[in-house]
Amino acid sequence: MRHNWTREEILEIYNKPLMELLYEAATVHREFHDPNTVQVSTLLSIKTGGCPEDCGYCPQAARYHTDIEGNDLMRVSHVKAQALRAKAAGSSRVCMGAAWRNVKDGEEFDQVLEMVRTINKLDMEVCCTLGMITENQAQRLAEAGLYAYNHNLDTSEDYYKDVISTRAFQDRLDTIGNVRKTNVTVCSGGIIGMGEKVEDRAGMLVALATLDPQPESVPINALVAVEGTPMEDIEPISIWEMVRMVATTRIVMPQTQVRLSAGRTQMSREGQAMCFFAGANSIFAGDKLLTTPNPDVNEDMEMFKLLGLNPQTPFVKKAQPETVEAADSKHLPKGEKPKWSRPGHTIPRNEEAKAKAKA
Repeated sequence: MRHNWTREEILEIYNKPLMELLYEAATVHREFHDPNTVQVSTLLSIKTGGCPEDCGYCPQAARYHTDIEGNDLMRVSHVKAQALRAKAAGSSRVCMGAAWRNVKDGEEFDQVLEMVRTINKLDMEVCCTLGMITENQAQRLAEAGLYAYNHNLDTSEDYYKDVISTRAFQDRLDTIGNVRKTNVTVCSGGIIGMGEKVEDRAGMLVALATLDPQPESVPINALVAVEGTPMEDIEPISIWEMVRMVATTRIVMPQTQVRLSAGRTQMSREGQAMCFFAGANSIFAGDKLLTTPNPDVNEDMEMFKLLGLNPQTPFVKKAQPETVEAADSKHLPKGEKPKWSRPGHTIPRNEEAKAKAKA
């Protein structure tokens, strides 16, 4: 395990001849993981649309005009039903996403905590992605039985300012730091194909690989260009770029679970098989990833059968957390109002999309 990777070292790995890169990544993968086991997660949007951020890739941003239908926070009973359906289909983890800038103490967060308790009692891993959180909020999630918290870096620190202007890169790192003060595992990755350079992809991996400990899970997303967003006209990346990114991630973060996330609908089964060979050992299943298309779970299970892959059982990497009921919680809401940053610069393509939406 190394935590001192440089951009130059990672670029050297990324640019190796493909067969050499695949061989090295597959060798590392087999040293630390079962190559025939893949962790299956289901991503559930528990609160959709209306986000105040200006992320250039996201159709849930309120300032852009997309076809996304917003909805209020789901009921706990609905979430439980969806979790049971996911479990029956082979998922070992449910990841709940809410289109919030940051968590705010109150009734809605209390409802999310109850969702976490409910799913953990189903003997499934529970992950949340709710935006920025404080240390106390992270502790409350941990008490409820949260297994993982997702907070993607999205891209390199250098390119970040060309994607998002409503929060800073350091806010992402601070949130991950707050999660690390608990027993909750970290899930953090990013998106490729947003117009960044290969150097930016290496820069994102530097930021992740130099964390100590490294994230337990790293999602690698391919941009899904959605009409109405600032990135609607960006052409999809090639499968070779995804394979190289997965392989490089596997080599520099050998113990991490590397997840194939958004963009799988644009990949053939052969392309996905190469990603699994290169070290990917986690996927999102289900017909939708928050708001973007995803392969049907039956298609995935058929692919698993063809490739001889088996879904990973829950709590293999870490023991199941205990659930503390709300009445017994030692971490009470503080009504915090943290001053997460707003850098204040403007991104021309984001402003153009905002103006187009108003028109």
